[in-house]
Amino acid sequence: MRLTLLAAASALAVLSGCASVQPPSQATAHAPARNIIFFLGDGMGINTLTAARIYAVGEDGELTLDTLPESAFVKTFSNDAQVTDSAASMSAYMTGVKVNNNVLSMSSDTPASAPALDASGNKLAGRCGAGRPVATLAELAKQRGMSVGVVTTTRVTDATPGAVFAHVCHRAMENDIAAALVPGGAGYNAALGARGLDVLLGGGSDYFTSTAKGGKRSDGRDLLAELAAQGVRTVSDSAQLNAVDASAGAPLVGLFAPHDLSFDSMRDAAKQPSLPQMAGKAIGILANNPKGFLLVVEGGMIDLALHNSNARRALQETVVFDNTLKAAIAQMRSIDPDLKNTLIVATADHDHSLLLNGYARRTGKTTPSEPGVLGLMRRVDNNEIKLDADGAPFTIIGFGNGEHRVQGSRGAAPHLTSAQVSADDYRQEAVVRTEPGYETHSGTDVYLGAIGAGAARFGGTIDNTRVFELIKAAAGW
Repeated sequence: MRLTLLAAASALAVLSGCASVQPPSQATAHAPARNIIFFLGDGMGINTLTAARIYAVGEDGELTLDTLPESAFVKTFSNDAQVTDSAASMSAYMTGVKVNNNVLSMSSDTPASAPALDASGNKLAGRCGAGRPVATLAELAKQRGMSVGVVTTTRVTDATPGAVFAHVCHRAMENDIAAALVPGGAGYNAALGARGLDVLLGGGSDYFTSTAKGGKRSDGRDLLAELAAQGVRTVSDSAQLNAVDASAGAPLVGLFAPHDLSFDSMRDAAKQPSLPQMAGKAIGILANNPKGFLLVVEGGMIDLALHNSNARRALQETVVFDNTLKAAIAQMRSIDPDLKNTLIVATADHDHSLLLNGYARRTGKTTPSEPGVLGLMRRVDNNEIKLDADGAPFTIIGFGNGEHRVQGSRGAAPHLTSAQVSADDYRQEAVVRTEPGYETHSGTDVYLGAIGAGAARFGGTIDNTRVFELIKAAAGW
C-alpha cells in the first residue's frame, strides 16, 4: 500500500531512532507575548561580549546573555552604509525599515539633513523636507492599549532611545526629539496617543530646558514644566526615583543628568540611579497594565567607552547591562513565572573595532590584583610577557582604530606596564589613529539572545529589520 508523505516521514523518523511525531514548535505553542522587553547594548559587538565574559567570570564562565535559550546573528548594515550608526540600526529594530545613517524612524528615501544652528551654536528645531514617518513598535503598542517605557544610560534624546518614539531626519535634532515626548505640545508625536510614554528614564535634561536656564532649547520652552502640568511625575535623583509609587497610574519622567549619565563605576549613587534600578522601577510601573507593556532598555555607555577606545569602562558597562538583564528576567518571573506571556530580547545595534590579540595565555577573570584580559599579552608556555617585532610588550585587547597609536617604532617608546594598561582610563592602542573619542563602529554581525513567549522564532542569521517582524509575530500583532 502506498504511504502518504506523513506516514513516510514517520517511518523514516522511527528508523533513525527519532520520535515519529514532533511536538508543536515554541513559535506556535506559546500564547502571544503580552509583555515585551527589548534590551539593546549600544556597540556591544561579539568581541566586546567575549572580553566582558572573560573580564567578569573568566574564559569558561557565562554571562546572563550566554544563557538565553534562543539565539541569532543579526546583520546591521543600513540603507546607505556598510557600517551603520545607532540611529539607522535602532530604527530598523523599531520599524522594520532600512533607513539612512543619522535618520530616526523615517522612510528609506529620507535623506539625513542636519539642523541649522542659531548664533549661539544651538541646534534649531527643524522639519524634514523629504520622506515620511514609519510606525514604531512603541506606536503599535500604544494603539493596542499597552504601556510603553524607555530606559537608557545616555540622554533620552540620543539616537537609540529617540528611534523608539520620534521621527526626525537627523539624530542631531535633539530638541525636536524631546518635543516629540510632550503630549499636546508643539512637535508632539501624536501616534503615541493622548498619554504619551508611560516611563522615560535617563539623562538629557538640557534638551528639555531653555537656554535662559542653562539648557539647549532656544525656543524658550520648559518641557519638564509642560509635562508636570499634564500630571506627569518628574524626578531628578535616585532618592526621588526610589520614592515613586509604582502602583500609581501617572506617567513618570526621570532625567538625572544634563547630558549622558556617568559611567557606572564613576556614578554618584545619590544623584544617578543605576541601570538595574531604573529598569526595575520601569517594570514595576508598566506591569500594572493588564493589556501588557513594551519596555526598551539601553546600555548606552558601552558605546561611549568604545568610542574612547577605553576597554575597561566598556567591559564594566557591558557587565552592568548583563546584570540588568538578569535582574529583569528574575523580576518578570515573579510576575509571569514561566514567561508564558513575556518575550525578552537582548542584542546590540552594531559592533566596534575592539579586538582580542592572538594566542594569549588564559587569564581568568579580572581582579584587583590581576588585570586579566585587560593585561599585557603573555606566552602560553612560560607566562612571560610576549614582545612584538619592535621588542615591546603589547596588550591582549586592542582596537582597529582609535586615538592611541605609537608613531614610529614601539620599541623606542616607554614600555607598557601591567599597572598602566589596567588603569580605569587607559586607552588601548589602535592600528589606525583617529581623533580622541572617534574610534568607529564596525560592520560585523551582532549577537541576539531571546527567552520567553515566541523566543523560538529567533534563529540563524537575520537582518535587523527582521527582528521587528519577529517581535510583532510573537506579540500576535
